[in-house]
Amino acid sequence: MQKRLELIWKEFHKELDGFIYSHIKDQEITNDILQDIFVKIQSNIDTLKDESKLSSWIYQIARNAINDHFRKLKPPFEFNDYDLIEEEHPLYNNEFENCLKPFINQLDDKYKEALLLTEFNGLTQKQLAQKLNISYSGAKSRVQRAKEYLKKLFTDCCTIQSDKYGNVVDYEQKRNCNKCCD
Repeated sequence: MQKRLELIWKEFHKELDGFIYSHIKDQEITNDILQDIFVKIQSNIDTLKDESKLSSWIYQIARNAINDHFRKLKPPFEFNDYDLIEEEHPLYNNEFENCLKPFINQLDDKYKEALLLTEFNGLTQKQLAQKLNISYSGAKSRVQRAKEYLKKLFTDCCTIQSDKYGNVVDYEQKRNCNKCCD
């Protein structure tokens, strides 16, 4: 087992270091994440059923670790009755906040709750599942559907420009929509 882990380290650590650094842009944090990844590999290597999928399995662990890092950086927000906060927060300007509010409020309650708790209050999908007493896969599906519904509502009303990663960089209200921000 130890020899196998050493071979995995020799084969993947340089590539993973570059992959992580390309997302994080901080060598110390990259080193920490790389170490965490190899701890996860060591802890879960026995769950890998198909050795031919080792590389994709390792990179999935890496992507999850990178996402976890950024998720931890996101400050938790508290909402009363699942409504957006009224005071301005440095990460969300009033214009965008006012624009999202009517769309989020159009979602069915279960989707609105899932979206707000995970994306704005900082719960993980596992924590959401526990809080709502539903399965983890059910929580993942609910959040994914909420995002899809929100995107559809938004794109029906606005023309969206996004970067290569899918992040919204600009939007423009369509003429026939009165639900968007002014």
